[in-house]
Formats: sequence, structure tokens, C-alpha cells
Amino acid sequence: MNPSVSRSLQTIVLILIALGLIALALGGFLTPISRIVLNPIISTQTWIASRSQALQAYLSAPQDLTRLRQENALLRAENSSLQTQIIELQQQLAETRILSALVDFARANPENRYQAAAVINRDPSPFMQYVIINRGSDDGLRRGMPVVTQQGLVGRISAVTAGAAHVQLITDPASIVNVRMEPSQSPGVLTGSISGDLALDMIPQGDNVQAGDLVLTSGLGGSFPPNILIGQVSGVRSRDQDLFQRAAIQPVVDFSQLEIVLVITNFRPIDTTPLIPTPGAP
Repeated sequence: MNPSVSRSLQTIVLILIALGLIALALGGFLTPISRIVLNPIISTQTWIASRSQALQAYLSAPQDLTRLRQENALLRAENSSLQTQIIELQQQLAETRILSALVDFARANPENRYQAAAVINRDPSPFMQYVIINRGSDDGLRRGMPVVTQQGLVGRISAVTAGAAHVQLITDPASIVNVRMEPSQSPGVLTGSISGDLALDMIPQGDNVQAGDLVLTSGLGGSFPPNILIGQVSGVRSRDQDLFQRAAIQPVVDFSQLEIVLVITNFRPIDTTPLIPTPGAP
């Protein structure tokens, strides 16, 4: 047979076989066979791909861990900075509220002149009740000037330097304030204590004093101007054998939270020392 004819027949046979296979594939007859042949190949490729991804992840893990640690450190620093800013804003807001209340108090009492001051320290002694403010003689402060907040009476200046002043609180054991009560108008003498509690003494026995009565400065003695609120009567002790009644007082000022105070600068206490007779004097 002619070789050229043989090659032509082979070509025709191959074409027919190919067409037959295409026809079988289109008809779905080769699907089971393709599954049998391709499934092992696909499984092998999938296994190789998964192992390749795992190896790549393992090799890149140290870099990712370092990056995550850096990002975590940055986030911690940003969080700390934000918390600091929040605390500062809260402090500024609290100071603004205090100053606003003090301004309202000053406007409600225009007869007085005031100098605002910040509390910068407290006396460490457990037997005395003093605070130190950041205003002194350079700011016009003098010994004996009353100190108040928007709530009421705090105390008075006991010592002054050029840039600071000591304030004796009304809770100090050595503090004495002449007061009156509303609505009874009963007089009394307010004293402090080592514990910081306030007590009222020298209340006339026949006066009707009850819990809830207001306590204000009377102005007697010249140590404080009149009508500054101090607190309320929280309890009264009256016994027939006593010459005077006694009362416990709840102050309106929270002395543990003093931050900013007002000094009444146009009040000058009256010095009554020369009026006290000297022992042995004629």
C-alpha cells in the first residue's frame, strides 16, 4: 500500500476517533471516566496547594507577629494618650464648673470683693485643720480675711507669705465662730474638733432649736462678716441641769474636696485683744 494513502487513512481514523470522543463527551458518556481519571489529579493538586499555603504562612509568621506587636504598641500608646487627654478635659471641666459657681456667688454678694485662690496643700498634722492657698500678700491678702466657697464659710487666713497663705478651717479645734440660727435667731458659738466635726455651744436653754435649722455667721466679735452660711443643725442636746444647749452641725462645705476658694479682701477683722482686761490690771 502506498505510504501516502496509509497516512491519509490514519489521519481520517484519528479524526473520526476524535469526533467520536467529542460526541461521547457532549453526550455525557465520558463523565464517569473523566472523574476517575481527574479526581486523583485534583486531590493531589489540592494537597500540594494547602501544604504550600501552610509553609508560606509558617515562614511569614515571625514577620506578621512582629508587625502585630508594633501595631499593638502603637495602639496602646494612642490609648494612653487619649486617656490622659480625657482626664485633663475632665479636670478642666470640673474647674470651669467651680469657677462658674464662684462667679455666681460673687455676683450674688456684690458688697464684697474677692480674690480667687487654689488649694495647693493641706497641713499634715492630724491635730489641725489647715489648707494652703496659692495667693499671698503680693495679691493683697492679709491675716484674718475670711475664706468662702460658693457653698459657704471655709475659714480665715491665719498666716501669709508673699505668694501663699495658710487658711484655718472652721473645723480646726482652735476655730471659734459666732453664729446665729434660722429661723429661731438663737445665738451660739461654733467650734471645730480634732475629728473635723462641728459643734455648736452656748445656745440659750429656752430657745427652740431644731434639726434642720440653718446656721449662719452672726458678725459678733468682728471675726467674720454676718450672714455667711455654715451648715444645718443635725442634732440637739438639751438637758435641764445644763445652762446651755448643744448641737451638732452638718457643714455645707465638703472640706475634703476643696480645690478653689474665694478670699473676701475688703473685710478687716476687728482686733478685740486690747479690750480684754490684763490679769492684775487695776
